[in-house]
Amino acid sequence: MQIIVKENYDRMSKLAAEMIADLVRKKPRCVLGLATGSTPLGTYRELIRMHHEEELDFSQVATFNLDEYIGLPPTHEQSYMYFMCRNFFDHINIHPANVHVPSGITEEVPSYCEWYEKEIKEVGGIDLQLLGIGANGHIGFNEPGSSLGSRTRLKMLDEKTVKDNARFFSRLEDVPHFAITMGIATITETRQLLMQANGENKAGAIARSVEGPITAMCPASIVQMHPQVTIIVDRAAAKKLTRRYPSEPPPLTPGK
Repeated sequence: MQIIVKENYDRMSKLAAEMIADLVRKKPRCVLGLATGSTPLGTYRELIRMHHEEELDFSQVATFNLDEYIGLPPTHEQSYMYFMCRNFFDHINIHPANVHVPSGITEEVPSYCEWYEKEIKEVGGIDLQLLGIGANGHIGFNEPGSSLGSRTRLKMLDEKTVKDNARFFSRLEDVPHFAITMGIATITETRQLLMQANGENKAGAIARSVEGPITAMCPASIVQMHPQVTIIVDRAAAKKLTRRYPSEPPPLTPGK
């Protein structure tokens, strides 16, 4: 597990984008797991810049998003499909058929979740999963208490998550209380995990995830069990870490 502490949000976002871009260049048909929320916006902006200025090609890339609110159609301004189109997909050359975001309006949730898992397996699995982290330690919408062996499923959102997400809605009552989310086991089957966190409000969750015990009460702590994890945080999010961590990834060639 690599923990990298960058000076600020912009540098954190740039490094994450460079890692994703490196994978896309080396494996044009790669499968990316994507996240929503404010944290990855800087990374998406940098990837868009690379597409326009450096010819970063997404034409063969497939994507799978972590989650989606139940009850919101893809045209709703707070749906995660709308978020991804507005902030990323509409600005790059990805093929629409290669984009997968869970449906918030499916009428057969259990069978849909099984289908989503099957789709991931049929493309050969996810090469790199981009993750944020909630202040309560959730990843995707796997709230505290979620099974560490869980698969894609319907999940009721924690009260704190609902309150944290209320800033995106006109009223607290408008925030959905249920979502479809990839499970923790689904996430950890990804070949590489790339977690980002910024801001002092994420410092406790990062410290519990990186230096605390592995527990379902902090779902993000499962990253400690993954063989290939990079966690990039800004200084504010690193505030409660007790060990020292580098500001740059290790060199690819030993001795250089």
